[in-house]
Amino acid sequence: MSKTGLQSLPNLTVQQLEYLVAATDHSTRAAAAASLGVTPSALTQGLAELERRVGLTLFERHGRHTQLRHQATEVLTHARRVVAETRDLARWAASQRSGSAGVVRLGTIDAVAVQHRAEAIRAFHANRPEVDLHLTVAPSGSLLEGLVSGDLDLIVCVEPVTTPEGVVFTPCFAEPLHVYAPEGELRRPPHRWGPWVTFPAGSHTRAVIAAGLARAGAPFDVVAESNQPEVLREMVRLGLGWTVLPPSTGTMSGSGMVTARAEPVAHRHLVVGRREGSPPDPAADALAAVLIGTGTDR
Repeated sequence: MSKTGLQSLPNLTVQQLEYLVAATDHSTRAAAAASLGVTPSALTQGLAELERRVGLTLFERHGRHTQLRHQATEVLTHARRVVAETRDLARWAASQRSGSAGVVRLGTIDAVAVQHRAEAIRAFHANRPEVDLHLTVAPSGSLLEGLVSGDLDLIVCVEPVTTPEGVVFTPCFAEPLHVYAPEGELRRPPHRWGPWVTFPAGSHTRAVIAAGLARAGAPFDVVAESNQPEVLREMVRLGLGWTVLPPSTGTMSGSGMVTARAEPVAHRHLVVGRREGSPPDPAADALAAVLIGTGTDR
């Protein structure tokens, strides 16, 4: 490449790209600046310099607020990737310099952290006290966002319909999902099941449930939503509707629910997710193996 070609590239900094991500993800410039530990004026100046170097106006003003322009979407996508990969590199370099095992930030859905892999996670933490393990429990969609942004290193979530770019999934296990009705109700044919209390729209588990009920010929009339299985059980106990849950949360004693049929209506597939091309991390690799079931920390 010629010297002229090299000189034509915008001289961007990671800090400027981090400013762009923060300004997009927060409702105000003040909140974005606070999240980065800088002053609002420093943030504004950094964004202005980024616009100058890219040669595009990235934000437009709406009243007292600014909003990312549609034309700036590609710049934001690049910024998120660079910021996430730079955080990976910084963490890896720090662990190499200090000689420590570093930090592993694990995110899981509640059923994994509390039930299916609780003992495995506890054993890993006990057997590797030098690893600073941070655990986040959240719905699958939030976990994927945290993984892509670089806030999480490893997740266990419900497999989405489409794999996000830059994410690699490894199968973990499949969990059956059963139909539950309020205690005392007679079993009914599928076309009379419901109405339903279930996970919120956009939930990966809800998508699996909707597809399973469609295959069973049952309508999916949703009357209430919650991310918490305990709340869904209580809604069923109160007679608000039927639900679909894994047996680990649906068959608890005193739940006030009965199983509508013996066979599951669907299965949700749990997967371990990592960022593609992230730097080697022996501690994260070991924890992933434990979660998948091939590790030795038991």
